[in-house]
Amino acid sequence: MWFSFWRPRDRFTLDELRYLIDQLMKIQVVNDVNKAFVIEALRSIAELITYGDQHDLNFFEFFMEKQVMGEFVRILKISKNVIVSVQLLQTMSIMIQNLKSDHSIYYLFSNEHINFLITYPFDFRNEELLSYYISFLRAISGKLNKNTISLLVKTEKDEIVAFPLYVEAIRFAFHEEGMIRTAVRALTLNIYHVGDICVNKYITTTPNDDYFLNLVKFFIEHCISLNVLVSPTAENQDLESTSSIISAVDEIEDNLYYLSDVVSAGIPDVGTLITDNMLKLLIFPMLLPSLRIEASDGKKFSSPTSLYLLCCILRILKIKDLANTVAAALICSVESFLPNFEAKLNGFMADHDEETHVDDEKPSGNLDSRSLTVSISSLSISSSVQHNCRSSASVLRDALIAYITSGDDMQVVGSLSVLATFLQTKELDESMLDALGILPQRKQHKKLLLKALVGEDTGEEQLFASESCTSKDGSDGELNIYLQRLKDQYEVSCSYQEIGESPRVHRRLVLDALISLFCRTSISADALWDGGWLLRQLLPYSETEFNSHHLESLKDAFAKCCIQLVEEQRGSWPDLLIQMLCDEWRKCKRAIEASSPRKEPKSILFPPKKASSSDVIPIESSFAAGEMMYERVKVFVLLHQLQIFSTGRSLPDQPPILPLADFPERSRAKSAALNIFGPKLSTELHLVDAVPCRIAFERGKERHFNFLAVSMGISGWIILAEELPQKPNHGTVRVVAPLAGCNPKIDERHARWLHLRIRPSSLPLTETAKNTASLKLKSKSLVDGRWTLAFKDEASCKSALTMIHEEIDLQCKEVERRLKPLLCQDI
Repeated sequence: MWFSFWRPRDRFTLDELRYLIDQLMKIQVVNDVNKAFVIEALRSIAELITYGDQHDLNFFEFFMEKQVMGEFVRILKISKNVIVSVQLLQTMSIMIQNLKSDHSIYYLFSNEHINFLITYPFDFRNEELLSYYISFLRAISGKLNKNTISLLVKTEKDEIVAFPLYVEAIRFAFHEEGMIRTAVRALTLNIYHVGDICVNKYITTTPNDDYFLNLVKFFIEHCISLNVLVSPTAENQDLESTSSIISAVDEIEDNLYYLSDVVSAGIPDVGTLITDNMLKLLIFPMLLPSLRIEASDGKKFSSPTSLYLLCCILRILKIKDLANTVAAALICSVESFLPNFEAKLNGFMADHDEETHVDDEKPSGNLDSRSLTVSISSLSISSSVQHNCRSSASVLRDALIAYITSGDDMQVVGSLSVLATFLQTKELDESMLDALGILPQRKQHKKLLLKALVGEDTGEEQLFASESCTSKDGSDGELNIYLQRLKDQYEVSCSYQEIGESPRVHRRLVLDALISLFCRTSISADALWDGGWLLRQLLPYSETEFNSHHLESLKDAFAKCCIQLVEEQRGSWPDLLIQMLCDEWRKCKRAIEASSPRKEPKSILFPPKKASSSDVIPIESSFAAGEMMYERVKVFVLLHQLQIFSTGRSLPDQPPILPLADFPERSRAKSAALNIFGPKLSTELHLVDAVPCRIAFERGKERHFNFLAVSMGISGWIILAEELPQKPNHGTVRVVAPLAGCNPKIDERHARWLHLRIRPSSLPLTETAKNTASLKLKSKSLVDGRWTLAFKDEASCKSALTMIHEEIDLQCKEVERRLKPLLCQDI
């Protein structure tokens, strides 16, 4: 009996729901006395309705019968406590998210209670309340379809005049809190993907279409912030600035992916709105002018930032009109800016350089995206490109070529990335690629073959013509359409001066620039590999477009690399040289034959790590020598493969390197009884040629060893062994260090002392420029060891020195023998 009295009430019953609702309806005002009960009642009702939706429909029938939604609204009106508002929003979110029955959702949405809650003037200064409010709105959007969305809009004459869910949500689209922005974006995408014609019309008409304009402006603000981070830190990025740039890049790419998702919803006019605003507010007035060589003066975007943003926009925003319009602008000569772009864009100003001039006939004032006019000023192209540009010296495309031939690493990588992006943009018409000079050879032949088959004389002439033959059909496909659109729709004053030239002229400029790039000695190997990928994309299977000048230039550059590699054979790391060559050969072949570039566009913003950078590693360090060798190997491998490719042959999987030679019968390693795996700690060996010495690895703790230098093939070691008392001329290996790079030197004041530099057995290599900052933090660990060996007399010291030189010579000669076929310049 007593057990029955104390038994708790079963919570998940209809009686429990009835009790909670009855008690809630009795409340006339929410105060400090009853707010705890109200909060618990709201929470429990959400649990019970969710339970009933899955187990007993009577729960929700009772909920409808008692018009509890009206009670929720009443409770909100009579309560001034934020905690109650938070719990009410949480209750609604839980119910909406967990209700599976369409009937239940229709009931919740079929009255004005939901819209009342959406438009209720909450105090959003409370961050917790705002967070729950946004979650509430997002929960509603998750249940939208073509049937339910009509319950949340107000219509007049079959047209939507109000959509509170959408309008209230986009008020927070640019909130400073990232989680809120993410939730609003998810909500808007849920609405866009419903596909309701009336809703789509509503969101693309004034004033709701301003949301898409504001999205672009918000994106531009982030672009400007990125430019501030990149410009001053391009030469010397530390860990903090690198981290800031990466965060800014992530934000920019998130914005673009959201815009891409918006466009992919397929709402008519949205793609056009985003394209127009992106072109008129960012690409035309800011990015394209910054590609000019003389525009890198700090007043506009830096060239790396502009190149990165162009790549990012084109790769992520897959809009045909956008890609083709940008491509058309790049192949136009352009004259001047108009003043409209000096208008403030939602709080920021687009600066212009001294060449900007004002057209007095155009009214000034606020920015009007529908009447915006821009002309992009002329380029000054470097002399290395200008002599090939004929009448097109002011074409923006030639700025990209100039960066390849004479720009720094960031400009080279950026220019190559832009060309690679155009090459991989499926939305881009082939006529655009042809005018840019980057139409792949197989597509070019296919186009000409089709022209020949349908009886077009120009196609047949070009297909079977010599390289020097030009054609009058230099512009076809959709090129003329977009050139006209630039003038009519965007009022960009362009005059395309290359109509009479063959696309082969443009292609030759790109090919010349790439060959020039491979001959440059001040550019990082990573940038050269990017150029190798682009070359293979343009010429995948034929050597016919390489002329004698190209072949001679490649041959000269390769000869210089051979000289550098010969130096490395007797450098600090000859034991790792062959393995590094084999590894980089495979990586390079895979990189240049890949279907897409190996790097993301963000790599443009990070300057490549310079080998032997004295602010990271001391210039005399073996690490500096190793990084130099690594760079040289990568450049050598690329040029070797380009030599093979230029002859029309396929690349082998492995470089032509001779196998290991037989182990010599007479050697110190043989005399020491070492096996083929070399010396291991604690193993026994013969001390035939060993020289007794002393060394202190810790202050005041001098130890006696027997010194021995040995080599086996391309490997070599310095060995310190302890003599075994019970076995004369035998010892145990206690210390092993690499032989190569030890730089032996007898002390000038003490002829019995031998100084050795001890490098590590492996080289920590970095693949990306972003690792430079972290490498600086580890610079203290990248220090060579220093040994000073003391011998009993000068003769013993000289004997040890001679032993080292002899074994290093044997080691290097074996490396030279094995690499001889690889260094043969007659490929």
